[in-house]
Amino acid sequence: MPLISIVIPLYNKDFIIMATLKSVIAQTFSDYEILVIDDGSTDNSFKTVTEYIDERIKVYRQENKGSSSARNLGIKIAKGELIVFLDADDYWYPNHLEEIFKLYKDFPNCGIYGSRYFIKTTKQKTFKTTYYPSVENNFRGVLPDYFSASKTYRVGLTSAIAIPKKILNGKFLFNTETTCVEDLELFTKIAIEKPVAVTNVFSVEYNFSLDGQISKIPVNQKQLMDFSQFSNDEKRNKNLKEFLDIYRMEFGLQYRIIGDIKKSNFYLQSISSKKPIKTAILLKSPVFVLKILLKIKHLLKKLGINFSIYH
Repeated sequence: MPLISIVIPLYNKDFIIMATLKSVIAQTFSDYEILVIDDGSTDNSFKTVTEYIDERIKVYRQENKGSSSARNLGIKIAKGELIVFLDADDYWYPNHLEEIFKLYKDFPNCGIYGSRYFIKTTKQKTFKTTYYPSVENNFRGVLPDYFSASKTYRVGLTSAIAIPKKILNGKFLFNTETTCVEDLELFTKIAIEKPVAVTNVFSVEYNFSLDGQISKIPVNQKQLMDFSQFSNDEKRNKNLKEFLDIYRMEFGLQYRIIGDIKKSNFYLQSISSKKPIKTAILLKSPVFVLKILLKIKHLLKKLGINFSIYH
């Protein structure tokens, strides 16, 4: 039985899936299985993966149901005691699984194990993420507070985390009714109940440079998570409240930009009344200004500069 099961949901990524798979095969830790779940691809993704010869690769195919359904199928059939996720367009450095497994052995009672990661914003540009000032950049171990650490860059990036199978076999699975931040929803549920450990090693490259990612799809074409499920927990945890407010604000502004004021107010009304000055200014800005600022934000991210609209 493999110690680690790697779950890779695949949909129309024929142009990049081989580079992703090769980054897995190059791992220094080798006791794993690779579960590729083709989610009804209409390009040559399925054919490309099935022609790659490695006995650790198992390929499954389902009709198009979304990445959450694909990941849940991978969880169901996984044989490893630790499940690691990798999106089909992201990349691991050779030490990724080794560092994750060391973390798992050193801190065995956690619900999530995370690697530090780079964000690739163009073909030539990547930059390091940070959880500072919540934890120092060289910190390795159990986080004092997962939500505080995740306010600028999320600890819970899907391609950078691992979760014990015994936890996912219980009540925790990806929500198939959600098509946006479904990973955030699941990892939030786990982090409320379980401690989270992180490495101090950068071993993942998150590819933000591609077109067609869910993060770049208009908000009215997404099915967002139900924030109200966390209302009781937010009353007890100030950092959780501030963390989720970042996403309420993000969705509220996105709806405002497309002219849906009703939906915008739905998300904004739940945000703390004590808003930072820049947040208050944004809420009073006309739509054309918000559109310009959004374009500037995307441009800055490509340059490796990221900022939050909430703090």
